[in-house]
Amino acid sequence: MNQSTIKEPVSIKGKGLHTGEEVEITLLPAPAFSGINFIRKDIDKAIKVPANIDFVLDYKKAPRRTSIGKDSVEIHTIEHLMAAVYGLGIDNLTVELDGNEVPGIDGSASQFVALLEKAGIEEQDAPKQVFALKEPVFVDTGDGTTIVALPFPNFKISYTLSYPGTVLGTQFFSLDVNPQTFKKEIALGRTFCLEKEAEELQKIGLGRGADYDNTLVVGEKGVIKNDLRFNDEFVRHKILDLIGDLSLLGMPINAHIIAIKSGHYVNMKLVERITRQKERVQTAALEAVSAFDPAVQGGVLETTDIMKILPHRYPFLLVDRIVYMEEGKKAVGIKNVTRNEQFFNGHFPGRPVMPGVLIVEAMAQVGGVLMLSAPEHRGKVAYFMAIDKVKFRKTVVPGDTLELETTVTKIRSRTGQMHATAKVAGKVVAEADLMFALVD
Repeated sequence: MNQSTIKEPVSIKGKGLHTGEEVEITLLPAPAFSGINFIRKDIDKAIKVPANIDFVLDYKKAPRRTSIGKDSVEIHTIEHLMAAVYGLGIDNLTVELDGNEVPGIDGSASQFVALLEKAGIEEQDAPKQVFALKEPVFVDTGDGTTIVALPFPNFKISYTLSYPGTVLGTQFFSLDVNPQTFKKEIALGRTFCLEKEAEELQKIGLGRGADYDNTLVVGEKGVIKNDLRFNDEFVRHKILDLIGDLSLLGMPINAHIIAIKSGHYVNMKLVERITRQKERVQTAALEAVSAFDPAVQGGVLETTDIMKILPHRYPFLLVDRIVYMEEGKKAVGIKNVTRNEQFFNGHFPGRPVMPGVLIVEAMAQVGGVLMLSAPEHRGKVAYFMAIDKVKFRKTVVPGDTLELETTVTKIRSRTGQMHATAKVAGKVVAEADLMFALVD
């Protein structure tokens, strides 16, 4: 399957469930691999807030909903929209809004689904990224609230809702989630709260936009001033919220999610733990045994020095020499491309061309050495995590000398990002943005 976006921009207006303020959102197509990003038009159009677990706001700051933020920009109550996006299998989208909360509309995801289908869903020329869970992951709060993710060939959710002593009682629902089942069984489920909860929420400034139309308010005898769409609409809405929260993994997941009484806070704990597993699985190749000092030999490292840092050996060691090293900032390596390289035997043997993926790997190997050049990172392990914005501008053939330059763009205690270029005779033949994880 390939990634998808929408064909044309669409907009919808409504009031936020918690702020009560009128907000207009516009959904726009986005390029492959860009993910879902939110932009606040009312304050700073330059800041994109990714719908990603790394940008989720502290639940104490934004209770009873899922909110994201970056710098001073915040977007609240994104879960119903995100559930619709995830449920329809859309990978890339830009969401513009002129307020700080996504409209609640009717309290479900159904109108967002209609809006996305009105825009049209378009397949993109890029493979869909799906994370297949490898090992069980769980969160248990100790008070009867539990959520577990198990390896499974597709995406399935089983949810148990329990409100003892109320008319809600206990409800259970389970389904394989795909666009058809999501639209039919889940999207229509509306948000709900107990009547006594509604009063408490409004006292602390929440639920200002909630009313009997967009929220199922449950009293002692049942739903007040409204009718249910399903007898078990409450548990279906809990699944809707869970799907919206799971979307913050940043890609679809193949797993069976089993939840008991789970809400946004516990859902996010699960997403955090799945994310850690995803990072471990996706990391690759640049395991280092760093004990070197880049000041030795004026920052120049020969092949034997590089082999003390990287675990790679012939024929997969793709750096012959490090000719420049500025600690934690910049490194330049050399790769002499010769006709006897093993890959030329099978890659266009009649007209040999160095595979682009190996050029990227060569840049990454120089980047791995650079990541470990800073004193605070010596002795750690650098894992190659991700690549972005890869461009191949010219073929590399036998006899060429690759000059591999990596420059750090961002570095933190556990991760680093850099821009890498490969040149031949001073002309760029390839470039990419690389990301690494640093592990003790």
